Amino acid sequence: MSRTTISEPGDARMPNDEQNGNDGDPGQDTGGAEERGDAVGRREGLRQVLPWISLLVAAGAGALLSVGAFLGVYVRPTSDDWCALWKTRDMGVLGITSDFYRTQNGRVTNAFLTGLLYSDDMRGPKLLPAFLILTLGAGLFLLAREVLRALRLPLPVAATAAAVLVLEALLFFAGTRSYQVLLWAPATLSHTLPSVIGVWAALTGVWAARSRRPWARSVAVGSAVLLGTAVGTLSEPFVAMSGLIAAAAGVLCLPRLRLAHDRFASTWCAAWCLGLLIGSVLLFTSPGARWRRAQQPKRPLSWSELGATFQDWSRVWETIGGQWAYTGALAVGVLLGLAAALQGRLPARATEPGPRPSRGTILAVTVLPVPLIALGSLVAAYGLRGGYGAAGWTYARAWTSFLVPFLVALCGYGAWLGFRLGRRLVPRPAHTGAPFTDAPLPASPLTGVRPVRLLVVLVTAGAVAAASAAALVPAVRTMTTQTVTRALAWDVRDARIRAEAAAGAREVTYRPLRIGGLAEPFFTQAYARDWVAQCAARYYGVDRLRRS
Repeated sequence: MSRTTISEPGDARMPNDEQNGNDGDPGQDTGGAEERGDAVGRREGLRQVLPWISLLVAAGAGALLSVGAFLGVYVRPTSDDWCALWKTRDMGVLGITSDFYRTQNGRVTNAFLTGLLYSDDMRGPKLLPAFLILTLGAGLFLLAREVLRALRLPLPVAATAAAVLVLEALLFFAGTRSYQVLLWAPATLSHTLPSVIGVWAALTGVWAARSRRPWARSVAVGSAVLLGTAVGTLSEPFVAMSGLIAAAAGVLCLPRLRLAHDRFASTWCAAWCLGLLIGSVLLFTSPGARWRRAQQPKRPLSWSELGATFQDWSRVWETIGGQWAYTGALAVGVLLGLAAALQGRLPARATEPGPRPSRGTILAVTVLPVPLIALGSLVAAYGLRGGYGAAGWTYARAWTSFLVPFLVALCGYGAWLGFRLGRRLVPRPAHTGAPFTDAPLPASPLTGVRPVRLLVVLVTAGAVAAASAAALVPAVRTMTTQTVTRALAWDVRDARIRAEAAAGAREVTYRPLRIGGLAEPFFTQAYARDWVAQCAARYYGVDRLRRS
């Protein structure tokens, strides 16, 4: 029977009958077509369920992040805040920058940002948590979109949003120092903000690579050097972690390995590493860094010291591994991979432009995150031990530099697993000769959608992701209670001290209000060594604090 595009009168064929191999012959068995129609309907039902599950997970994680952002309103000075407040007020932004470079630690970018942040008393630190949550979330979302685009996959908006929000919630609330990681400005400037800068710097490089403007790539390479230099004087742990990632990415993006078509990606990575090197040299040779090294001389790298560093490193990962909520990053990645698989766009390998990467290159891209994160965290453990002694590994605020790539890697592995599972449980489309097919995946006469298995995977991944977010609720509740209670008590005490100072008092009483494991005035019995109390006294314009 000839195939036509115009039906004869009385012909009852459906538009897709010919595509499915049914020419409308009344004597032909149509049971296969009905079964395929049922399979398509089941798959479409699952495609509609997945966004709702993703939105439920995103709502839970987003609610926690909203509470964290709102808690910024109740942030009050403690520990390093006292020194930053009076130095910014009395010295100005450039003055505090010079002070850090000459007498503190040499971190000029850190000092400059500190001066900007505290230039309006505590307004900047109160807004900083919301700023970090929004900028990091937006950066991760856009980065996920670029990765999916590079893999020629669609962007499942709900699943991607859920992945980003869960990763942020885990970063800020799953650790042992949630207050320091999100609400304490000196720590967030040094250890959380660098990751935000790194994500957005990578995005500028990706956008420049696709831009048709001839100057875009030059600007991107130049900005990579400048941003790398700034980061080099902002956070030493992030310098090590981002340097390792950029160096590995630069090697893998060499044209001969066929991941990239030209040398721009490798050039950008080299520019970032050059900036990190320049910033590190400026930091290491600064008078402030020399003074700090003199106060805390490092022990020579002996076998015993190396063994102690490895022990600290293992304790860090034991602590991280003991928090099962981190499995939520893997689970939400599975949701993302399933969503990409069910969207139905697949690369047609036969028509992709340019040579394909070898299996060895793909294997390296897949496996490399594990040793890179392990090495970056080891360097961080060594630096913490050298700077803070045997208890340095407990300074979890510095873990952020490798926790961000760790969580992203977990999500990436989960997405790969979810995509593979989705492709096994959903039939592949016939090759159309186009690089992609935007239409939903057609049913196959040989294999159908396995709705039960797919639903089990989908519900399990969603349940684990939601449970990981729910596991963070007690930590958020505790932090909320402590932060709000302290803020109310602090405001009463602050009003009293200001009134006494205005009346001419040279000594005022002060009751410590500790939070987040941070130092408060009278953290030591020797007042001459109590730098927190002295900075608080300078802030209030009195000679001395007396403990109440």
